[in-house]
Amino acid sequence: MCGIAGLLASDPARVVEARDVVQRMTGRLSHRGPDGHGVWVDDVAGVALGHRRLAIVDLSPAGAQPMQSADGRWVVTYNGEIYNRQELATELTDVPFRGHSDTEVLLEGIARWGVGSTVRKCIGMFAFAAWDRLDRRLYLVRDRLGIKPLYWATCGGTILFGSELSALRAHPAFDSEIDLGAVAAYFRYCTVPAPLSIYRSTRKVLPGTILAFGAGSDEPVSEVFWSAMDVANASHARPFDGTYEEGLDALERLLGDSVARRMVADVPLGAFLSGGIDSSLVVALMQSKSSRPIKTFTIGSIEPSFDESGPARDVAKALGTDHTELLVTPREAQAVIPELPQVYDEPFADPSMIPTLLVSRLARASVTVALSGDGGDELFGGYNRHLWAPRIWRAMRYWPLPVRAGLSKLIRSVSASTWDVVAARAKPLLPASLEVRLPGGKLHKLASILSAKEPRELYTKLTIAGAADVVIGATESTDPWQAAMPPTLFGFSEQMMLLDLTTYLPDDILTKVDRASMAVALEARVPMIDHRVVALAWQFPQDFRIRNGITKAPLRDLLSRFLPRILFERPKSGFGIPVGDWVRGPLRDWAEDLLDARRIRSRGVLDEHRVAALWRNHLEGRTSDSAGIWSVLMFQAWLSAQSTQSSTVCMTGGRFESARGA
Repeated sequence: MCGIAGLLASDPARVVEARDVVQRMTGRLSHRGPDGHGVWVDDVAGVALGHRRLAIVDLSPAGAQPMQSADGRWVVTYNGEIYNRQELATELTDVPFRGHSDTEVLLEGIARWGVGSTVRKCIGMFAFAAWDRLDRRLYLVRDRLGIKPLYWATCGGTILFGSELSALRAHPAFDSEIDLGAVAAYFRYCTVPAPLSIYRSTRKVLPGTILAFGAGSDEPVSEVFWSAMDVANASHARPFDGTYEEGLDALERLLGDSVARRMVADVPLGAFLSGGIDSSLVVALMQSKSSRPIKTFTIGSIEPSFDESGPARDVAKALGTDHTELLVTPREAQAVIPELPQVYDEPFADPSMIPTLLVSRLARASVTVALSGDGGDELFGGYNRHLWAPRIWRAMRYWPLPVRAGLSKLIRSVSASTWDVVAARAKPLLPASLEVRLPGGKLHKLASILSAKEPRELYTKLTIAGAADVVIGATESTDPWQAAMPPTLFGFSEQMMLLDLTTYLPDDILTKVDRASMAVALEARVPMIDHRVVALAWQFPQDFRIRNGITKAPLRDLLSRFLPRILFERPKSGFGIPVGDWVRGPLRDWAEDLLDARRIRSRGVLDEHRVAALWRNHLEGRTSDSAGIWSVLMFQAWLSAQSTQSSTVCMTGGRFESARGA
């Protein structure tokens, strides 16, 4: 795992001190690669490639980058892991390999088969830049699921690229105008969805995509080499034709192979263990393939209502892992908040980034590689919305829209805190068999979806996470997540799963894990979303994945082959982050400083009156949904952390068109 950066100038004369510039760019990525660095420059062609190395496989100098192919034609700077490198190497028997790194196998594969054919052969996660010295073309490539990040930008006739925005900002000509369309999207989802970035000049390479830049051209030729939509369509055409038990056997073989491949490393290796189904299954498969106890890591809280360490501890004991847990205090968790804008490098407001950063630090003290269970929910229907949204839609679709809209208005006219009080007072008066399970925040969420006219709108309302109306003058002409909505070939639940796989997973979950782990030079590997596992999951009938009203049925039943069900079939509290309570209490001074009206007004991005109303409602308990105010605070903190605070906000960037495909 590494950090990459570089540039291609349309006019080679523009490459002034290219080596020093790219060294500054990669210097911003030193946390991603503390074990080595390198820069390769071709002044005549106007290209410079830079690399920061986190040595995982082949720790010798033979694995150093940027790396040039044996025939001298190709140069690559690469971030990631190719898990089938040995099989690919056997197809390149006549290549005089200098070492045993996957970088060299990838490079020589490109020299033999070309970029597109090579990446289609690869099993792994990757983001890389490859320079063709003969044809003078620069290729930027991102893996199928978007596990590894890759940004690109144009500035003054130069193409820039890098693993993080901080690398691009190090270039003296970088255009740091903020795109209000991207800001509006951030406040909808609490993350900036691809292909957008927070800057107007910059974009993310989409998952499964190759961009090719020729000399003298700012616009790349784009090629999609893998698409989740195509996989889902093909799987519907050729569904799994065995029994459910045969499906479990096939999943165990394939997921076991995926885990085994990700256990290959020349450095210490372990796993994150939350005690939930996905991470427990990954650890169980790891332990079944290891002759020694696997190292596992869990973060918990000293406050019982937010602690998940108990279930993880029980799973670790049952599997026989070498388990490490750390119980943190609220003060310790709060202490990382000032670091978040630097760690995430772009506005990001998923509160679970805090425990993710903490568990990454804990693991890095003992290992350099950690496997995680991310992706199971998206593939096997693990989110509540996958089960309940279709039921809600079926129940409400025949109600007249005016009736639903009126009921929605009535529910939202009562504050969330008041609904909480009503529920608490009503509980003793109700039969024991009837429980009140709708706190005010969830009731308001339910009210928001009552006005949906069709399932797609219902999904949109369910996934709005932030304060979508606080940006001045920004409108979204195309919603990137809705642009990716699959056709009605799929049922509503399947549509949501496919959308989550192509949007929420890379834009939120994988972004969160990548930035948190790489901030401490820890490589995180995600066996659940091996593209072969993705294909098998979509071959399963939907009633395999959500079976008799049980979500993630295949993962649950597969895990039961390793653990008693009592250890994982129980409510999971999770390491919740009560940011709403924190900003009312110990973090209130910090919050009010960021929300100061003069400070907001001086930026010219957010509507100070709407922000003030949002803050006032939060303090008064009119809403128990903290996502809105947290998204504002994280945006303000990000703005304050930028070295280019004098940048002009792009007031014409209030509309965006998404090039996103599913």
